[in-house]
Amino acid sequence: MCKWILTGLVMVTAICIAADVAHADWAPVATYSIVARDSATGQLGVAVQSHWFSVGPIVPWAQAGVGAIATQSFVKIDYGPDGLDRLAHCIAYAGHVTGPGFSAQANLMADSTVPTTMAKAYRAGSQLPFAERLLVALQAAQGAKGDIRGRQSAALLVVDGKRYDKPWQGRLIELRIEDHPDPVGELARLLRLQNAYDWMNRGDLFAEKKDWDSAAVAYGTAEGLAPEIVELPFWHAVTLAMAGKMDDALPIFRRVFAAEARWIDLVPRLVPAGLLPNDSTVVKRILAEAPRK
Repeated sequence: MCKWILTGLVMVTAICIAADVAHADWAPVATYSIVARDSATGQLGVAVQSHWFSVGPIVPWAQAGVGAIATQSFVKIDYGPDGLDRLAHCIAYAGHVTGPGFSAQANLMADSTVPTTMAKAYRAGSQLPFAERLLVALQAAQGAKGDIRGRQSAALLVVDGKRYDKPWQGRLIELRIEDHPDPVGELARLLRLQNAYDWMNRGDLFAEKKDWDSAAVAYGTAEGLAPEIVELPFWHAVTLAMAGKMDDALPIFRRVFAAEARWIDLVPRLVPAGLLPNDSTVVKRILAEAPRK
């Protein structure tokens, strides 16, 4: 099973081959994976789940502006012509489905419909952001019974569509679940958190430009994606206080302090670090928002 999908100048590859990984001649990494190129952004990505410890370092490979590769079944990192002689090692159920800009493949599955189900879910998710679209394919595979051995690890890698000088540059998302009873579910949680922190970073950039309306939207989006992370609104409030927008900052500090008291003690420490104004009145106003004991 070896599929090559030519998408413009970028080649997306999915390979099922045999061989060795560090300290082992053979590594039977049965798995399901998807490699794809987003036609809208040019981004390339790989998503994978396996019942094998730490699948992330060996199955998904991607380089910005070059391509994305998934090596699975009996994984050979330095794959080559000898892989052709070992394709028969894929254990049933094994198969693949290809489409415009993607290939979905699986081996050692509980049901033969897994690749078809992955492909259908990926096609149906065309309106989703690229990373979420890859994740949906993994979720669909698990819904179709997935790996006959169960679940253990998963990974999601997305790189930019343009080329960079260094192969490690342009990595947009790189998430790995090494060992978990629900690796795809945990991957979804981490992707949600990454999206939240990405929105926080956007908010900071807007704040640097004093575009406070856009910053408020970005910060609000981040906080909505990860309401359990109290640190996100805390830094939002700090940014507002540093900008002199105390009327906007104080209600946020109040909510943060009520949720987790640890942030109260941090406030005075931010002044020497230059993260809050060196103004005792400002600090007192902020600390006044702490719940009364």
